[in-house]
Amino acid sequence: MKIGDRLLLLLLPPVGAALISILYRLNRIEYLGEETLRAFWARGEEVILPYWHEQTLLMVFAYRGPRADVLISASKDGELLARTMRFFGVKAVRGSSSRGGRAAFRALLDLCQERADIVLTPDGPRGPRRELKDGVVQLARLSGRPVVPMAFCCSRGFRFSSWDRFLFPLPFGRGVYAFGEPLYYRKEEGVEGFRSRLRTAMDLVQQQAQKCLEGYGVSAV
Repeated sequence: MKIGDRLLLLLLPPVGAALISILYRLNRIEYLGEETLRAFWARGEEVILPYWHEQTLLMVFAYRGPRADVLISASKDGELLARTMRFFGVKAVRGSSSRGGRAAFRALLDLCQERADIVLTPDGPRGPRRELKDGVVQLARLSGRPVVPMAFCCSRGFRFSSWDRFLFPLPFGRGVYAFGEPLYYRKEEGVEGFRSRLRTAMDLVQQQAQKCLEGYGVSAV
């Protein structure tokens, strides 16, 4: 590894963690539908939590449960993110559809035997944007766990010209974390049927978050 890369891995994660914390605290945040998750936690049950890749920056504060493990790309950018997440006490499972995917999926299946919720971006790390890949579908099928889609939107921010139109929230706005109803894989519907149903649910929870902002007279970025 080059010296420059080592310095980035050493310096950027603590700076990134501080920036994420500041941005979160400088916005007025609301949680919508979190009672769904709290009911699972109260029963000692674990879930799968997917969200779109573009919403990653402040998603570490979406989760307020006992323990979550996050699937993060095995790329260099993924290493930066994984090290940043350590400052929030979040464990990373490394891999993606393009790098280390099979090993990461096996690790996630193993984690399904533990007391940890699993968080992942079903369209990451390279897209296409908001396209559900097989990972979350197969994980739901093989583990039997419920899938609770979640979303984040904010009133102030800008989007990068990346494949996912990555969202960078700005201070002094409003933000909403929204959680949908749990979905269980049904054998009779098959993989594509569940994929379609989950895609619809993820669209719906995104719309609910945006409508919540509109209730305050502001629109989502």
